Amino acid sequence: MDLSIIIVSWQVKERLKANLKALFSSEGDFKFEVFVVDNNSSDGSVGMVRNNFPRVTIVENQENLGFSKANNQAIKLANGRFILLLNPDMLVYPDTLAKSLEFARAKPQAVVSSVCLLDTKGEVLPHVRRFPKLFDQLMIILKLPHLFPFLLDYYLLPNFDYNKEAKVDSVRGSFFLINKEAFFRVSGQKFPLLDERYFIWFEEVDFCRQVYKLGGEVWYNPLASCRDYVGQSFSLVKRRKTQEYFKDSMLKYFDKWKKPYQKNILSLAWKFIGVFVK
Repeated sequence: MDLSIIIVSWQVKERLKANLKALFSSEGDFKFEVFVVDNNSSDGSVGMVRNNFPRVTIVENQENLGFSKANNQAIKLANGRFILLLNPDMLVYPDTLAKSLEFARAKPQAVVSSVCLLDTKGEVLPHVRRFPKLFDQLMIILKLPHLFPFLLDYYLLPNFDYNKEAKVDSVRGSFFLINKEAFFRVSGQKFPLLDERYFIWFEEVDFCRQVYKLGGEVWYNPLASCRDYVGQSFSLVKRRKTQEYFKDSMLKYFDKWKKPYQKNILSLAWKFIGVFVK
């Protein structure tokens, strides 16, 4: 098996259907399997997959386990040399998968690679970022970039050239291609599992950070592209809840990777902003 595609889905039946239809229309000489991990959707997603896509392996959860745990369920079942974590609200083009595999095979040091993501207008969706630092995350909490966008220039890389391939710190988790053999080579671990302490957010950044710690690399591939409809599931969640997820994951990331004082500063900033934002 060349490729295992894993889609963690919640409440986006129609986007998921379009996603799967596009996947099975892909061109290229490679074998792939598809897993859909449903996080307790109530919109008929599971039935839709069963009725329309018999080749898909369904993992049906009785509760929303979040992004990391749900992906790990399928990663442990995956047979492919490469594993693609793909958001349900994505739409591959006919050549996306073939070009992604071609790029990844040519770069055995690339444990993770991603492609050029396009928004609904067909314009490039910036998604390459540097690893989070205390300053940029503090600015995000305090919402200062709304007034002074340049404060996040180091973190968000607004001048990154999406027409050129590059080794990067991290890429968006919506299209996250993992070379399983390369991961085993640097880690000695059979399964490239995500850290389950993250329910949502920061899990892909954490994985990229771990890759570099082990001696691997992360690459951006401009030769393939994919349509990203961005956050269709999250649009169904109340803003206060999504902010809680974001806060929780940010603090866990800094607790894992940074010195204690940095997490403490961010915790105080969240408490400070909470006084003014109800």
